[in-house]
Amino acid sequence: MEQTKTAVASRYRYVIVGFLFVAAMLNYIDRMTLPVVAPLVAKELNFKPAEMGVIFSAFFVGYVVFCFIGGASADRLGAKKVYGLAMAVWSLFCGMTIVATGFASLLVYRVIFGMGEGPMGSVSNKMVRDWFPREEVGRALAIAPNIGNQIGAMAAGPFVAVLVTAGSWRTPFIVVTLLGFLWLVAWMWLVTDTPATNLHVSARELAMIGDSRVGEAANGADAGRSLGYYLSRPAVLALAAGFFGANYISYYIFTWLPSYLMNVHHLPLRGAAMLVAIPPLMGILGNIVGGSAADWLLRRTGAPILARQIILVLGLFVAACALGAVTWVTTVQAALVLIAGAQFFVSMAPLACWLLVQELVPQSRTGVVGGYVHFLSNIAGVIGPAATGFIIQYAGGYGPSFLLAGGIVMLGALAVLLFVREPVPPVSHASRI
Repeated sequence: MEQTKTAVASRYRYVIVGFLFVAAMLNYIDRMTLPVVAPLVAKELNFKPAEMGVIFSAFFVGYVVFCFIGGASADRLGAKKVYGLAMAVWSLFCGMTIVATGFASLLVYRVIFGMGEGPMGSVSNKMVRDWFPREEVGRALAIAPNIGNQIGAMAAGPFVAVLVTAGSWRTPFIVVTLLGFLWLVAWMWLVTDTPATNLHVSARELAMIGDSRVGEAANGADAGRSLGYYLSRPAVLALAAGFFGANYISYYIFTWLPSYLMNVHHLPLRGAAMLVAIPPLMGILGNIVGGSAADWLLRRTGAPILARQIILVLGLFVAACALGAVTWVTTVQAALVLIAGAQFFVSMAPLACWLLVQELVPQSRTGVVGGYVHFLSNIAGVIGPAATGFIIQYAGGYGPSFLLAGGIVMLGALAVLLFVREPVPPVSHASRI
């Protein structure tokens, strides 16, 4: 009986990743609720398409800034507090949508809503780094936030549609707000910043997590460096370039795939809507494979940075080739295979970027550097969909836009390959004598 109790107690870290997984699902359901009900909102509030587009973009204005601010705050205040505050803000201002009376009020609500969601990625990365053994962080990050996000994106449409049918377009906003605050109560009660401060964590689990970090290069090397040193390192900027490319492809697919299927392959709306669920499904599989492969390579090579770098470069390179090849296919089946393949491989990239942040910087800088990389990478969400629209309209259609997306991702892969290296420990004065 005592043995069973100890075994269960030695896995409390999975409770933490379960919280992060549910939060990631809620994050994307919240984020997708307005796009799903947009026609109803636009009709009631008399929004024109251009105004609705600005409302959608407003989310990323708040989001990208607080990717960085949220990560920096987690290093200073603790990940638990920052994530809890983020959940409270994004849940509240998602719910505030129901009281919007016009363009200005909804614009403000969406900016603050984006500010609330901004810290999620960097704070999740910090929590996983602090709670999991080094050999398990790949799978843990694959589950949360990556697979959680993908499942949330897949579930949002049916979930919101059922609630709208049962009530009105306001109903899903009320429900997701209540779910967010319910999660928040449990989070504040059961979660701590580190396993060492949690009463539910056994000595066995605590020792396993601590032992896996002994000799971690990033914790010892450069430990007294300024923040500017880390933010300007070529390896960190290269990670941001790779992450930018991954986001560019993902935002491209999620934003423009329905239009591509209808305009180029002449599918009806219903058929296109069914097929757009394929890339998120492949993204889930990509996260599972990428996370497991990253941990397997670490065990086989004993080289943490090389193991994660292989996954990142391979994922970006294959995704770039697949997306560029869409230009030369003529059937919808071939196009979907290539696009789904691109999403499968590119879904490995954000996961590998988060893992490399953990390896390249000390634990005390994980949040702020991760937030900085996430901030730079999500600029793709601000400029990518709009740039694609201009290319489609003025520069030759969808073909050039696929080639540009592939080229951007290839540049990101090259940057990671060339500039991501093991940190070099500083030479002490004593060693020179």
